[in-house]
Amino acid sequence: MAFRYSTFLFNQMLGELKTQMADGVIRLYTGAQPLNADAAITGTLIGEVTIAAGAWAPGSATNGLEFDAAVGATIDKAAAEEWKFAAVAAGTIGWFRFISNAVADDSSQLTTVSRLDGSTGITTGDMRMSKVTYAIGETGIIQTFTIPLTNIN
Repeated sequence: MAFRYSTFLFNQMLGELKTQMADGVIRLYTGAQPLNADAAITGTLIGEVTIAAGAWAPGSATNGLEFDAAVGATIDKAAAEEWKFAAVAAGTIGWFRFISNAVADDSSQLTTVSRLDGSTGITTGDMRMSKVTYAIGETGIIQTFTIPLTNIN
């Protein structure tokens, strides 16, 4: 028999994810997504998503990203926030890494920092935006960012 989880339990699990990722940042990269979120970063950094593309520093809540409360076994980016970035390199975004507020550079702490990786896209992907190819200095806005939990086995 397979495990089956209640929506309430999923919401509690997503509430913990919200706590772990509070005031974190999303880094956008070119190329293929690594095998898992414990793997080393691949690709070129295109930009860093913060509130309104503002400056972010680890350990500070300023411009760090938030989620709304979990509902129906899903959690969404905070509706009151504008998740935005300015491209620091030209290229096509292939994936993202969302890191917690704990550290500025998580590349040397691959198994001791809360993070999650996902795909990007226009009509598909874990994170959606109006386009995925950017020139240096161009800005982009994250339209949707939803994390669902399901009973798929």
